[in-house]
Amino acid sequence: MIPSSKPIIEVSHLSHRFSDGSHGIDDISLKIEKGEFVVVAGHNGSGKTTLFRHLNGLLTPNTGDVKVDGVSVSADVLRARQLVGLVFQDADSQIVGETVYDDIAFGPENLCLTPAEVNRRVTSALSAVGLEQLADQRPHRLSGGEKRRLAIAGILAMEPQVLVLDEPFANLDYSGMIQVLSQIVQLHQAGKTIILSTHDLNKTMGHASRLILMKNGSIIKDGLFEKVIHDVGCVGVKMPCTCQLEAIYGENGE
Repeated sequence: MIPSSKPIIEVSHLSHRFSDGSHGIDDISLKIEKGEFVVVAGHNGSGKTTLFRHLNGLLTPNTGDVKVDGVSVSADVLRARQLVGLVFQDADSQIVGETVYDDIAFGPENLCLTPAEVNRRVTSALSAVGLEQLADQRPHRLSGGEKRRLAIAGILAMEPQVLVLDEPFANLDYSGMIQVLSQIVQLHQAGKTIILSTHDLNKTMGHASRLILMKNGSIIKDGLFEKVIHDVGCVGVKMPCTCQLEAIYGENGE
């Protein structure tokens, strides 16, 4: 998908310091356009999650600003959270309903939508992640991959423009990983802007167009996936084998 020229996310000189005085992120600036598929990589503690939580106002910066579709997050947090949906690494932390259907309906119901509109959104979200047959199932009975897809569905029911996923493949077996990756790729193809973090770049090669590398709360590389991937070792991320790179990007990584 070809992104538009207007940024959906604009981060300007963003810094966040924790209560113990340590920096979570330090002077980060970037723009993400509508329709992009962006991967953010870095070792644990590099600032990925902290950055993500500023994109819809879950954290407040010490300095700097985040704009979503041209409006500062601090000026309208509710709008930002409707436009930017964040899926946490721990899917269980986002599951609140007694059934799959109820869990997905939780967000739309809190927007005070009509029952008909809530049902439309839940039905659409179920279809988007392939959980239609499990609508009446209790969430704790789902597999790891199904729980992650349920968490994604709960966010999709809010109809965001941007889907932010923090380590969406963590703790999944191969089957669960394939399920989740397939859903993410389909959502991108359907027009969603995708931003995700991962330690395993094998999964996103060939799908993501852009790779951002973070270290010690700062962005140290940002560019085309096939170019930046050669520098991932400097942020403690394993580089895919040469044969995989050549199979996807050619001998020259292009």
